[in-house]
This record gives sequence, C-alpha cells and structure tokens, in this order.
Amino acid sequence: MISSLHVRLTAINQHRYFQAFTVAIIIIAALSIGANTFVLPEGVSLAIHWLDQFILWFFLFEIVIKFFSYQNKLDFFKSGWNWFDAAIVIGSLIPTAGQGVLIARLLRVFRVLRLVSAVPQLKLLINALFKSIPKMGYIAVLMFIIFYIYAVIGSLVFSDINSVLWGDVSISMLTLFRIATFEDWTDVMYETMAVYSTSWLYYLTFIFLTAFVFLNMMIGVVIETMTAEHALAEQGEEDDVTVAAQKSEPRQILATHQQIEHLQNELSEIKALLQQKSSS
Repeated sequence: MISSLHVRLTAINQHRYFQAFTVAIIIIAALSIGANTFVLPEGVSLAIHWLDQFILWFFLFEIVIKFFSYQNKLDFFKSGWNWFDAAIVIGSLIPTAGQGVLIARLLRVFRVLRLVSAVPQLKLLINALFKSIPKMGYIAVLMFIIFYIYAVIGSLVFSDINSVLWGDVSISMLTLFRIATFEDWTDVMYETMAVYSTSWLYYLTFIFLTAFVFLNMMIGVVIETMTAEHALAEQGEEDDVTVAAQKSEPRQILATHQQIEHLQNELSEIKALLQQKSSS
C-alpha cells in the first residue's frame, strides 16, 4: 500500500504536465503580487485574494507530494532547494497581524524565487553562481586592496581640490566606486585635471584595473564554474542512462535465452516430423 502510494506520488511529482502547471502557478503568483501594488477595484482585489489563497494551498500540496515522493524521507532534507521551498510555504502559512503583515507580503514576494527551483536550467545557473563565490571572494579582496590604495592616494592628493569627494579614505572609496561604475566620472577627472594636468593617469589606470581586468576575471570564474556544472550535469545524465541500461541488460539477456530455447524447441519438433515422414 505504502510502496504503491510512493510510486504514484513520484510519478505525479516527475510528470511534465504537473511540473509545467507548477511553473505556471508560480508565474501567476508573481503577476498577482505585482497587481497588488496598484489601486484596484474591490472585486478585483477580492478575486486576487482568493487566487492567492489557492496558490498558497497549491504550493502546500506540491511540497507535500514532493516530500512523500522520497522513499527515504530524510533525503528530502538533503537538498537546499527543498529547504528553500518549504521555508517559503511554511512561512506563508503563519498567521500574521500588525507588522507581521509586511513580513507575510515579503514572503509572498519570495514565492517568485520558486521559479528558480522549479526550472532545472535556472537551478544549474544558481548552483554555479554559489560555487563561484569562494573564487570571486579572492578577487574581491584584491579589488578592495586596489580601491584602498587608490583611495589613500586620492585623499592625499585631491582633498584640497574637493573635500566632498576626496575628504578622507571612506569618501574617496565611494568616489572611486562612482568612477568604476562610470557615473559622471569625467566631471571628477576634469576637476582635478584643472590643478594636476596629468591626473588623468590616475583615473585611467584605476578604471583599467577595476572595470576591465577584475571584472573580466570574475566573469571568467563564473563561466568556468558554469562549464564545470554543465559537464557534471551531462555526466549525471549519462550515468543515469548507463544505470538504466545495466538494469535492463539482464532482462534482455534472459529474453534472448528464452528466444533461443524457443527456437531450439521448434527445430526439434521439425526434426521429429521429418524423421516420421522419412520412416513412413
């Protein structure tokens, strides 16, 4: 009884139509959240409210099916995506009042992120991003060192020109971030060039290091990690196919033996008939 229920729930959870319907519900939930930011007629607001209740109970139904589809229930908690989905669903079920209404609305906003866990390609991208964070952390530390060095230089040299932009190290780092994002950085450069004509070297070298070198290094790390993730995913699919083939191989061998035995029996019968005819 339990095994048959497990098989049925697994079939429902892995069925492409059920997965497509889940993705559609997540998209509808995202649209309903956006619709609530507008001033709507009372009837439309009431319809969105009941739609939101339906979405909530569907998510609960979907997470329950996913939980019971695992033969070993502890395997459900080994996936971070399952924890993420369960936290959003359970958090939405908690009754709120007063300031808690804001928390409930925020949790409804995070439902949109369930689209990531529902689409395998998006999960692959997010996994690659998280795995690339440690490597990007070292690049970020190196960027901070460059920012700090240039901020100290800028504060020492340019503070007399504009104390608002170069008054101390912290303000200088904020100004450098503005320059790195190309937010009116030429105005800052021309202001210092009016006093120091060669100060353009300071800005160009900084932009070259931050906007080109370090940014491309981060992009390279992400691409490398994504390539590795895609390779692992393809290898996993090939392993699944190999395992399935290995499982079906004994059955194929058994079927082949049965066919050979059947052919041998038919040949024996034909030989017996021929011998009878020849003797007669």
